[in-house]
Amino acid sequence: MTHIAVDQYGQTFPLHTKHPRKELLGYLGYKKAQRMFRDQVGGGSRHVGWVIGPHWLDVYKCEPLEQK
Repeated sequence: MTHIAVDQYGQTFPLHTKHPRKELLGYLGYKKAQRMFRDQVGGGSRHVGWVIGPHWLDVYKCEPLEQK
């Protein structure tokens, strides 16, 4: 698993490719996605996921716990 998406209801979607947006669109059965942004404390905003149909999805990158 490379990424995990969590919608506004707490549903999780494990993602296994390097292209989480494309995989989410296929999994949910939609063709369009809008970028979702979150405001920063110091000002500005940051891209945190996508809005796909009725789902507002925060996407997180998974990394191994062990250190190199």
